[in-house]
Amino acid sequence: MLETIRKEWQTKTAVVFFLFFSLWWITLQFPQTKSDLSNHLWGGLYGIVALWGGIWGIIIAQKWGGMKSLTGKTIFMFALGLFAQEIGQVSYNYYIFVLKQSVPYPSIGDFFFYITIPFYIAAIIYLAKASGVHVSLRSVRNKFQAVLIPLGMLLLSYFIFLQGYKFDWSNPIKVFIDFGAPFGQAIYISLAILTFTLTKGVLGGMMKSKVLFILFALLAQYVADWVFLYQASRETWVAGGINDYMYLTAYFIMALALLQLKTVYTKLQNKG
Repeated sequence: MLETIRKEWQTKTAVVFFLFFSLWWITLQFPQTKSDLSNHLWGGLYGIVALWGGIWGIIIAQKWGGMKSLTGKTIFMFALGLFAQEIGQVSYNYYIFVLKQSVPYPSIGDFFFYITIPFYIAAIIYLAKASGVHVSLRSVRNKFQAVLIPLGMLLLSYFIFLQGYKFDWSNPIKVFIDFGAPFGQAIYISLAILTFTLTKGVLGGMMKSKVLFILFALLAQYVADWVFLYQASRETWVAGGINDYMYLTAYFIMALALLQLKTVYTKLQNKG
């Protein structure tokens, strides 16, 4: 990772963005600088980190063969996930700063936040295939893991977020998102954990640490989503709060994970 930061200006730029928004966020925690406007402004701009990672993710995916290779597909889907997150944030900002009204739920922004889930699920599936998961699935122990990990994550999501849920079929889109978001997030993180457990004896060389970094980025995104759902369900979420900073961190880690693959590609080209 340090080598990537040292050699790649794209990664240095991502680090500068992260440090800038981190320092800005710290100032928002002091009473004399905190205000709804400043918090919403910070919350509306830190998605630049996701945008930066998405742009370079698309470029890097093309270097790896684009949609013609499993690695290219993996990177491309992660990049689309970052784009979807940024579009969701821009949509929220449109309500707040242009229409000057509270953000309705569900809104177009929630749709883009939601479609990050299928993008990440597709990316993990491609990553698993590229990493040789099919080889490890032959063992009985790993077959149990393939069932128990996703099932456990789904049950956890249900008991935390949906137990006692009151259905309002007059707003079916809300019901769909309320159920689809926690279940979808449970699926992609369980697939990520499963990929790690099934490939840890298969991966090797320079790609091993890069794949683990991607899985760590997914875990950071999952934790941020989990905290958002928890706070939103209890009406304690605020713009520019700790959860927004968790999203900033998740976007930053995913951007670094994708940018590392540019370094790997350059090394492979030099060896060739």
